[in-house]
Amino acid sequence: MFMKEKFLLLLLLSYSAISAQLTITPGAQFSVVGNLQLSLENTDIINNGSFTTGSSMISFTGNASSSISGSQPVRFFELGMNKTSNTSIVLLSAIGVTERILFSSGFLNLNGFNIDLGSTGRLENEEETRRVTGTNGGQVVLSTVLNGPANANPGNLGAVITSSQNLGNVIIKRGHQSQVINSTLGNSILRYYDIIPVNDANLNATLRVNYFDGELNGLNENSLSLLKSDNAISWVNQGISSRNTISNFVEKTGIGSFSRWTLSSITGPLPVIFTLFNTKCEDNEVLISWKTAQEQNSDHFNIEKSDDGIHWVVIGVLNAAGNSSVESSYSFVYSNPMQNNFYRVAEYDLDRTVHYTGIIKSSCNITDLLSVWPNPVHDKVFVNILAANQSQAIIKLFDAKGALVKVQKTTLLQGSNQFSLDLGSIAKSIYQLQVEWNNGQMKKTIQLIKQ
Repeated sequence: MFMKEKFLLLLLLSYSAISAQLTITPGAQFSVVGNLQLSLENTDIINNGSFTTGSSMISFTGNASSSISGSQPVRFFELGMNKTSNTSIVLLSAIGVTERILFSSGFLNLNGFNIDLGSTGRLENEEETRRVTGTNGGQVVLSTVLNGPANANPGNLGAVITSSQNLGNVIIKRGHQSQVINSTLGNSILRYYDIIPVNDANLNATLRVNYFDGELNGLNENSLSLLKSDNAISWVNQGISSRNTISNFVEKTGIGSFSRWTLSSITGPLPVIFTLFNTKCEDNEVLISWKTAQEQNSDHFNIEKSDDGIHWVVIGVLNAAGNSSVESSYSFVYSNPMQNNFYRVAEYDLDRTVHYTGIIKSSCNITDLLSVWPNPVHDKVFVNILAANQSQAIIKLFDAKGALVKVQKTTLLQGSNQFSLDLGSIAKSIYQLQVEWNNGQMKKTIQLIKQ
């Protein structure tokens, strides 16, 4: 029960001392009823009993740091941050927030403990001088549903997600410990995300990671790149699609699955990262196009063709960007195509290391063509569609009983398009692979054997 006299006493204590404590002893109850605002100036909360806040705002004010601790959980409806002089609220136990954490001034230090936002909480008004910190560990945790998200920023945590796929329920955790990338590449910025969706395959997603200058951890933001880890130990550089050092974000498209993500300034040589490879027939010529997300020490590209997909000859050479942290586009026109040629692009580093695109089969005398290989398949099947127009393709996999077991969508460009379908997790059986494109005008079904 919340007593008016106790509230007045608390205010008097907070003004007559440098700091005060609101201690709820075992068996005692502290309740705020209704929609009120309770300001705690330079006051710690120690909850060893019952702490309930109704639909009220509990605001921490003052010029000295405060803490939240106790043996029992503390859950706020709204938590206000109004600390001055660069002071903080320091967590000494985990807390929950149902509605929002409103930052006016000061820092909220996780100090190794979590903030549970549930499915409705959010951070509001975070800025460089007022935000969540936590170099000792701890995470801000949110659970949400993301189906076909478009620039979704759940909980205002700063991880902006776009995907045409339904990710289902997604758990997002934001932490502020530097991640150890490896002994060569060093550490990350003071921010990372664990993104855990129910559907985590073939997402073709875009992820934008925002950050504050105070989280750079000594790194050069002009060379920040997105890195991914499946075990929080081994990291793989994913490159970037765009970077903005004024708005403070790094973005990557074409993400197949999520896990732990962070930003780091990569200084060592990196292979080229291909983000697009396409062929298109124009006036009895083949236009071969590709894009790279980044290049380090790249020298040149060899454009190669084959009649059988095994033996290759070079049909053209283009200079590479050398060192680039932004997306680069390339194209090459081949004037002597046969009806069924295979094409690929090989990138050579300065040290003669070579990296290849996938292989595309192009048939300029056919308007629409579907091919699937290998069949039988063990883990991954490749689908090639020669499309007359840009459209969306929908790929569905049905089992022997006609039940839908997998669906994937992708955007086709005019010309030859190749993409893969991961079947490693499905049972060995006979399936029907149905592909629909060109706004539903083209639909083909192929029997597929999973071994």
